[in-house]
Amino acid sequence: MELAHSLLLNEEAYNQLGEVQKAEFIFDWLRYLEKLLVATSRSDVKEKQKTLVEQLLSLLNSSPGPPTRKLLAKNLALLYSIGDTFSVYETIDKCNELIRSKDDSPSYLPTKLAAVVCLGSLYKKLGRILGNTFTDTVGNILKAMKSAESQGRYEIMLSLQNILNGLGAAATPCHRDVYKAARSCLTDRSMAVRCAAAKCLLELQNEAVFMWSTDLDSVATLCFKSFEGSNYDVRISVSKLLGTVLAKAIIAKHPGAAASRQSTRRVSLEEVLELLGTGFLRGSSGFLRASGDMLKGTSSVSRDVRVGVTQAYVVFISTLGGAWLEKNFAAFLSHILSLVSQSHPKATQTQIDAVCSRRCVSFILRATVGGLLGEKAQIAAAKDICQAVWKLKKVMDAVMSDGNLETRLGSADVAASQHMLVCALQELGNLIHSLGTTAAPLLQDSSAGILDNVISVTLHPSISVRLAAAWCLHCIAVALPSYLTPLLDRCLERLTVLKSSPEAVTGFSFAVAALLGAVKHCPLGIPHGKGKIIMALAEDLLCSAAQNSRLSAQRTQAGWLLIAALMTLGPAFVGHHLARVLLLWKCVFPVSPEDLESEKSRGDSFTWQVTLEGRAGALCAIKSFVAHCGDLLTEEVIQHLVPPLPCAVDLLTQLSSILKTYGSPLKTPSVVYRQRLYELLILLSPETYEGNLSAILKELTADLTALDIQVAASTFLLPPLCHQDDLLILSPLLQETDHRFIEEQLLLGSGIACGSLEYDPYSIYEKDVEGDSVPKPLPPTLSVTSSAVKLFGVVCAHVGEAQRLLVLEQLLDSIKHTKGARQQVVQLHVVSAVSSFLKYVAGSKGHLGPEEVRRPVLALVMGALESPNPLLRCAAAEAWARLAQVVDDGVFTAALAQVSFDKLKSARDAVTRTGHSLALGSLHRYLGGISSQHLNSCVGILYTLSQDSTSPDVQTWALHSLSLIIDSAGPLYYTHAEPTLSLIIMLLLNVPPTHAEVHQSLGRSLNALITTLGPELQGNSTSVSTLRSSCLLGCAVMQDNPDCLVQAQAISCLQQLHMFAPRHVNLSSLVSCLCVNLCSPYLLLRRAVLACLRQLVQREAAEVSEHAVMLAKNSREELTLDANIREVGLEGALLTLLDKETDRKLCHDIKETLNHMLTSMAVDKLSFWLKLCKDVLAASADFAAVTCVDTMQEEEGDRGDDASVLTSRSDGRPYPFTNPRWATRVFAAECVCRIITQCENAHSAHFDVALAQDLKKKDSRNDFLVLHLADLIRMAFMAATDHSDQLRLSGLETLLVVIRRFATIPEPEFPGHVILEQYQANVGAALRPAFTSETPPDVTAKACQVCSAWIASGVVSDLNDIRRVHQLLVASLTKIQVGKEALSHLYNESASTMEILAVLKAWAEVYIIAVERHKNHRQPLKTPACSEEGVGNGSISPDGLLDLVHADLGTLSRLWLAALQDFALLTLPSEFASQLPVEGGAFYTAETSENAKLHYYNSWALILHATALWLTGTGFVVADPDEGAPHLSRPVTPTSMCQGSSSGPTVKSPEDVYTERFHLILGISVKFLCSLRSDATMESITACLHALQALLDVPWPRSKIGSDQDLGIELLNVLHRVILTRESPSIQLASLEVVRQIICAAQEHVKEKRRSAEVDDGAAEKETLPEFGEGKDTGGLVPGKSLVFATLELCVCILVRQLPGLNPKLTGSPGVKATKPQMLSEDGSRLVSAALVILSELPAVCSPEGSISILPTILYLTIGVLRETAVKLPGGQLSSTVAASLQALKGILASPMARAEKSHTAWTDLLRSALTTILDCWDPDGTHQELDEVSLLTAITVFILSTSPEVTTIPCLQKRCIEKFKATLEIKDPMVQIKTYQLLLSIFQYPNPAVSYPYIYSLVSSIVEKLQEIDRRKPEETTELQIFQEGIKVLEALVAVAEEQHRSQLVACLLPILISFLLDENALGSATSIMRNLHDFALQNLMQIGPQYSSVFKSVMASSPALKARLEAAIKGNQETVKVKTPTSKHTNNSGKSSSIQLKTNFL
Repeated sequence: MELAHSLLLNEEAYNQLGEVQKAEFIFDWLRYLEKLLVATSRSDVKEKQKTLVEQLLSLLNSSPGPPTRKLLAKNLALLYSIGDTFSVYETIDKCNELIRSKDDSPSYLPTKLAAVVCLGSLYKKLGRILGNTFTDTVGNILKAMKSAESQGRYEIMLSLQNILNGLGAAATPCHRDVYKAARSCLTDRSMAVRCAAAKCLLELQNEAVFMWSTDLDSVATLCFKSFEGSNYDVRISVSKLLGTVLAKAIIAKHPGAAASRQSTRRVSLEEVLELLGTGFLRGSSGFLRASGDMLKGTSSVSRDVRVGVTQAYVVFISTLGGAWLEKNFAAFLSHILSLVSQSHPKATQTQIDAVCSRRCVSFILRATVGGLLGEKAQIAAAKDICQAVWKLKKVMDAVMSDGNLETRLGSADVAASQHMLVCALQELGNLIHSLGTTAAPLLQDSSAGILDNVISVTLHPSISVRLAAAWCLHCIAVALPSYLTPLLDRCLERLTVLKSSPEAVTGFSFAVAALLGAVKHCPLGIPHGKGKIIMALAEDLLCSAAQNSRLSAQRTQAGWLLIAALMTLGPAFVGHHLARVLLLWKCVFPVSPEDLESEKSRGDSFTWQVTLEGRAGALCAIKSFVAHCGDLLTEEVIQHLVPPLPCAVDLLTQLSSILKTYGSPLKTPSVVYRQRLYELLILLSPETYEGNLSAILKELTADLTALDIQVAASTFLLPPLCHQDDLLILSPLLQETDHRFIEEQLLLGSGIACGSLEYDPYSIYEKDVEGDSVPKPLPPTLSVTSSAVKLFGVVCAHVGEAQRLLVLEQLLDSIKHTKGARQQVVQLHVVSAVSSFLKYVAGSKGHLGPEEVRRPVLALVMGALESPNPLLRCAAAEAWARLAQVVDDGVFTAALAQVSFDKLKSARDAVTRTGHSLALGSLHRYLGGISSQHLNSCVGILYTLSQDSTSPDVQTWALHSLSLIIDSAGPLYYTHAEPTLSLIIMLLLNVPPTHAEVHQSLGRSLNALITTLGPELQGNSTSVSTLRSSCLLGCAVMQDNPDCLVQAQAISCLQQLHMFAPRHVNLSSLVSCLCVNLCSPYLLLRRAVLACLRQLVQREAAEVSEHAVMLAKNSREELTLDANIREVGLEGALLTLLDKETDRKLCHDIKETLNHMLTSMAVDKLSFWLKLCKDVLAASADFAAVTCVDTMQEEEGDRGDDASVLTSRSDGRPYPFTNPRWATRVFAAECVCRIITQCENAHSAHFDVALAQDLKKKDSRNDFLVLHLADLIRMAFMAATDHSDQLRLSGLETLLVVIRRFATIPEPEFPGHVILEQYQANVGAALRPAFTSETPPDVTAKACQVCSAWIASGVVSDLNDIRRVHQLLVASLTKIQVGKEALSHLYNESASTMEILAVLKAWAEVYIIAVERHKNHRQPLKTPACSEEGVGNGSISPDGLLDLVHADLGTLSRLWLAALQDFALLTLPSEFASQLPVEGGAFYTAETSENAKLHYYNSWALILHATALWLTGTGFVVADPDEGAPHLSRPVTPTSMCQGSSSGPTVKSPEDVYTERFHLILGISVKFLCSLRSDATMESITACLHALQALLDVPWPRSKIGSDQDLGIELLNVLHRVILTRESPSIQLASLEVVRQIICAAQEHVKEKRRSAEVDDGAAEKETLPEFGEGKDTGGLVPGKSLVFATLELCVCILVRQLPGLNPKLTGSPGVKATKPQMLSEDGSRLVSAALVILSELPAVCSPEGSISILPTILYLTIGVLRETAVKLPGGQLSSTVAASLQALKGILASPMARAEKSHTAWTDLLRSALTTILDCWDPDGTHQELDEVSLLTAITVFILSTSPEVTTIPCLQKRCIEKFKATLEIKDPMVQIKTYQLLLSIFQYPNPAVSYPYIYSLVSSIVEKLQEIDRRKPEETTELQIFQEGIKVLEALVAVAEEQHRSQLVACLLPILISFLLDENALGSATSIMRNLHDFALQNLMQIGPQYSSVFKSVMASSPALKARLEAAIKGNQETVKVKTPTSKHTNNSGKSSSIQLKTNFL
């Protein structure tokens, strides 16, 4: 292929190739040439132009295939447009000559066609340059057309389109000729030609004025004719032509005087609509032509014409645009509705016609009103529609109320308006549904009176109108949940009042059922009590049905309908009424077969009608119950359900005889009864009706082969039985399109009605499959067949084998015994049933039975495989494979395949060949690779078939089958990959474009092949690269194909290639292809585009986005996008598309794509993304809502400018997004939150103003989120104050995220303030609307969360500012205090639970923060009395917030406790259900407890924490001032919360109340913590642990825990579990804090018991005191019964997790093993320190014997931590863990147990061992050099100072300790020396001489030596100065300690050292600062020593005159300066002292 990449064709290489490769080579060269010509310089092109033209023209003669000729033509035109044009005329002549040629052989055809294409391309590109040659050319082409075949006509039409395009107005002379030619082609028998002609005419109408003026009528008639017998593509093209021409007629500016000759007049809108109406109503027949249809008496308009015209209406309005529609809506509406009015009986003469016409009208309205209008315009349109409904109703009322019966025109007038009303009501419903809560103003507008109108129409005499009105109410309720309950009440009330009017009974029961169906779409639900009312009403209707025969049918239907609808509410509602429903169910059927017989003999036609209606209703209700309340289907309930079933089946078997007796009135009811029974049986498991299986099977067989079925409705029966992928090869109608809603009717065929609501009123409450449109049940005759087919599969699989065989043979015979059309119908039903049976057996892994059973199945399927109906062949192929799958026997499978092989070899007809080729594919699909020789023969046969150019169908099916085989063979297929690929490429290059279906199959095969090759495609070997380039070539051919579905295939192939071999796919051309097709009218193409985009942006979002923008900038013509990529980028285009798109899957893909793009690019393109979101949100901001900020701003003074930005939009530029829908705005708001999250993971400057501004100054391209804060707030504000509730929720969520993220960021310009402060007015204004009375509870709940976050964030420091938001919370607190009874009755009770708990949670958060702040400021808590002054002064003191909360604390605490009590009850296991209060709790009702649980789960944790804080704040002693004294002694129970004190229970003591509260909090915490679910949030766990901490902060609860050991152990075990299961350090620390408190509580308890024992036994002997504490007298600790043991377990767990070296099992020896010490992370250190604190507290909880048991463990762990973490740190610091372990050691050593007589000796031994362990850490062999000596020395010092002397004074230990000190003094590190001196100082000062003297004797001499050495060396550094100072301090301390007689010697040592550092005045001036400091220090010490020991001082001075002289000189020289310096030097000295003291207190 590389050889093809040159400017001129490489003819040598070309000639060496075979035929197929030649075509590939040429195509590749032409593709390359197209890119190259643009890039090459003009001179180079001109140089080679002549050769190139020759080469290109010679290719014309080599019969190029369709894609090649297209490219060839493109290149020729391009070459001439770049190079010289003088030879172009020759080229044109040459082409004309080729066209004129008389050679008609098929081999010459491609050359002719290529010439035609070339001409088109040349004229398109060069246009008017070609002068006047075009008249001859056009004439020549038109002449050629007369004899051309369909391909020729197709190409000629497209060529003419290009010529017209290139020449523009210059082509006027030929317009009429072209018009004539195109007219004849528009009704061509080939559909592709029709499409091409439509395109040609569309081009023509741009210039040809006559088309939309004088010839307008004939153009319209022509288009109507063209619709006849058309396919989907033709309808799309022709409707586009017709719509555009008609729109042009209205808007065109007619040329002035010049055109006056043609006497054109302006065409009015009425005339245009009249024209379209004619097409819709009369079709193309006009008046004169009586078509066959009319003679037969059926409708004259064929459905395809009507559907085509419908699409033309939509194109017409879309072309005129939304603004035009807004202006002319009223006229348009009345015209559209008149299409189904009585004035045009044609459209509605039969039920079937009426339904189809109504569909069309609905489609027109939906596509225009729903698609083109913005929300405001839609509201106006809804008012117009409502007006129309009202007018129609007035007419109706007049007719109905006319008393004179003669003038009542019977049903004609009812019929007159009914269809118009149905269409209007459905559109009104759809409109409001799509508007959602933004429709609120529309419904509040009393002048429009929407609800009254719709409800009044519910009484219309026509059933379809009543149903439509009910559906409209359903839509209103789904859109505006707040209307659901009022509407329900209103309808129930009307139903009760008007019980005697048949219309009212059915109308309002429909309405109630529809509204009940809406409940599942409304998360807030309806009040639980409604179920009771509805059930009672339904029973009443059923019981009163028999009273009045005029109403019995209606009441029966209504009663069962209500029950069936009630079932959809689910188990919570139904459970209470189940018994009554089952009773009614039991009563509706006779008890025994005898009763049924007697019934038969009794009734008449009418009673049977009512009976059947009632029984069908009952079946439907039970079906609804089984479908929606699966949880209630217990064994017991099933026992009640089953008994009536046999009788129901009996009645089924009797139906035919009843029908014979009573005739046709029973026909429909009996069909409905059948269908209902079948549907119920399908849902139940076959075991429940085992006894009746054979009877049912008989009935089913009879049903399927009955004689009276006329129509073969294969299109709804078979698709579910075929494989989804196989349906693609059938008509495109089966594929999803935007026009599915109307195209469906063509699919079903002429005799069959489309689905419509009146066929099955029971479907009104079912969940609709297709999103929001009306349910469309099929007529009962059809749906009964499909139910029978489904049920047959189940029943046939469950009967005995003998009977199965019998039935199958019977079915086979039934086909043989019928003839003609009947036979087709029977065959269809039978094959469907057998397919269904095989599918069921395969699905349930069952068995077919013995061999004989296979025979009839095989015969049936075989027959169907050769049926002329393609759908049936498709289903049969599926069944064929399923049969092989079920039999599961290789021999049988091979035999089946062989049958197909033989048929394919012998058969010549297309039908057999298609059927059997698909059968082969299906076999492979279900059985994988069968065997290699089979694979070879299959592939061989399919190759041959796919090249059968005589039948495109055979090609299509064979290629599709091939794709299935490639898919299922997987790697086995590698050997066939190359030949298959070259076959695909050959066909792609040669199959005419008119056979789009073949191309689609080729695309599927290529796709399967790419998937099979998979990652292999990345390889570099020649074979792989050949394969790869062929794949890319194939994709390129398909991308150029005119058919959209083929383009979609190309895109998905490229998507696969990009996944497997991304480097080889040209991203820019792929992206440009995607952008061009973003707004394609074909749904499947748009889906393919987005699926591909979604994959691309996951890897390379930035590149994709750049390519798209580049393309938009460079391209001029290709992007006829609705999406404006040039301005708003691909992202903006996708947002626009999201706003217009209705397809669910597509919308999901668009959102995913945008999310991926946002994730990878939002941080880099921050401004761009924020602007996008802002534009979407602002384009629709309702400015009425925004202005509320203004009023607030006035108080704020100069902050006003911020709000004025919000309120005025002065910049007049148009917004890129016009009126986006609310759903798009919600998505934009969610994007804002995502952007903030993305920035959190990026640069820190996003949340730092100063840094962001700096970086922005350095490089203006830098962009940071914090600089856009104003925009973020503005967007959140716009969203939070919108009409749409969903948007308000998103806005509040955004606000919450902004507050949480930006609360702590300081404002650099105003130190001490934060950046968010300036936005308080906006936050307040955004929150206020959420607290109005009509706001739904979910919005209020969210707003409460934002309020509490705002107050807790601490942004606002001014109390008055806080009050604004605080006021909102106070108001909501007042609102909820009334309890659950008085809250709104609009929603389910659980909604009010949600609101109450949200308010309580918000208050809890505020209270927790207030208490925290108060604690941090450590002020005594103000009493509520003095809070008044605190508030008055405006600025906030740390208590200000607490004071604000204080006012409501009384109420709050009561509510909090009640909520916790509810939560505790709700979380009880189900076995305690019987103990729960019957009426529910304080805030929930018993019936809604399941729903309420969720809300309690969301809020209990913070409420628990707040309650614990409140209880500790009152210290469990203060009664709440609000409750007053009498209330004090009552616990807060639900009853006392809601009623007065009179009903209170018996008075309890305060102690009992506290105990209850204490256990409530403890119980909830323990239950939660001991079984943490995986979804438990960090917030809840932390809050729970904090609550426990708060609880144990006060004495009373501690005494409870201390005195109840089991409780303590339980808690410890729970905390141990939390620590094991949650890795978060904060949670582990909080848990340890609670453990510490539990141990403290235990200590207090032990102390208290010891004290009281001492007090009691004061006189008795000490020995007899009982032992308190754990371990009693024995010292044994029992695991599980011991608090200390549990604590040890927990601490060991923490320590070993941080320091694995502590675990002897890991280190392999019980002793201390040398490992390298390590530094822990900050969190790790904290955890270890906390654990050590707990360990050191443990001995105090034990008895002396107990303490002996645990001491070794504690010491091992403490010293272990010291050893593991004693790392040398700079500056001689100690790591925090070492400090903690020393502190813990000190606590342990100082324990009273060490001194207690019972434990004294044992402790002494153990402590000595511990000291030895520490000493052993210094290994003689020096392995422990990494250990920090200071840490170890400090530990030794702690031992020396804290234990009793006998521990450390044993000679051996003492000697080793002294050695360690000596050794350390020798270490050179100055910091070590300083610390050593400090430690020695503390030892020397120890009061007990037995301890201190040995150290003094051993170490003093070396200290003195050291100091003298310093004296000689003159210190240079501050560290040496410090060493000297510390050394002198030691000596001074010695002097103080020494006995009198030795003191003089010591002073004599000390003085010379000090004096030697003194300087005289000369030296002082020049001395270094260090020497000067030394001088000061020495002088000062001398000044102190002199007076203290004056005698010694004097004697020393006397004996050494030199010293004396030096001292005097220094004192003199210093005299002046000393005065100045003394204070400072004193100061420095003190600081030194204090620091050393500090160090000592740290751990000594």
